[in-house]
Amino acid sequence: MDVIEINNLCKCYGDVVAVDDVSLTVKEGEIFGLLGPNGAGKTTTIECAIGLRSFDQGFVRILGLDPLNERYNLYNRIGVQLQQTSFQDKIKVGEICRLFESLYEHPLLSQPLLEGFELAGKWNSYVQNLSGGQRQRLSIILALIPNPEIVFLDELTTGLDPKARRSMWDYVKELKKEGKTVFMTTHYMEEAEYLCDRVGIIHRGKIAAYGEVPHVIATCGIYYEIGFRCQHNVSELLLNSVSQLVELKVEGTAYTAYGKDQSILGKLVLALETNGIEYAGLNIKRPNLEDAYIKITGSEFLEEVGS
Repeated sequence: MDVIEINNLCKCYGDVVAVDDVSLTVKEGEIFGLLGPNGAGKTTTIECAIGLRSFDQGFVRILGLDPLNERYNLYNRIGVQLQQTSFQDKIKVGEICRLFESLYEHPLLSQPLLEGFELAGKWNSYVQNLSGGQRQRLSIILALIPNPEIVFLDELTTGLDPKARRSMWDYVKELKKEGKTVFMTTHYMEEAEYLCDRVGIIHRGKIAAYGEVPHVIATCGIYYEIGFRCQHNVSELLLNSVSQLVELKVEGTAYTAYGKDQSILGKLVLALETNGIEYAGLNIKRPNLEDAYIKITGSEFLEEVGS
């Protein structure tokens, strides 16, 4: 069942088109990732979807509710962790948790959540004194207090060290195990590939790729890459006997073969061993989500990384 429906969503800021005819659905109980460079429209899409921002055109339903006209009912059923969360000065962890508990009809108790996220000892600590990772965990706790059916996580792990990021991944996986639906944005392709059941790559406001991660990778036409060393000239042999081979590069004794799917590995090894040819250093590089992402976003991604 689709619990998030977004059809033909458009949002402009003056002459700038931030979201351009975006359509997507999210199924109950899945983790969906919306990916894209800075300024691609990820956060605007989330803000429009949950009713924080009006949109110029399109149709949005979250759990069958209109986010603009049924906001009260919606906010009792969703949890939101925004990319930038501002907390009141001089407020303690326990105080802000109790405040959030008071806002909802059937909230989850914050104390067990704090224990689960390893923040139980911070009850009397000021939020401003928490580390970056602790503040991120607190943001998730506040998003979970409504006992939501859907959790929106916007750039959850940006700025965290690798250990803290991995811990966050475990928390998100646990949300799915509990039956919750997760809609997330991220800049980290490894994170999306590990967590997400399906993804959408948004580029210049438009959905450029959409579906299960293996499908998105496959549709980008990125080849499997096999490298090995061989003292013999086997170019003609491989070109004639390995039908999956689309390109072969040779630099001295180093060979690099490119194929459309991973079956090229078995065919290549079979050709070499059947003809009694010795080889060494065999390795295969499988295309991943980051390869697909870079191919789709191109130079904009490279500029972002270099900035």
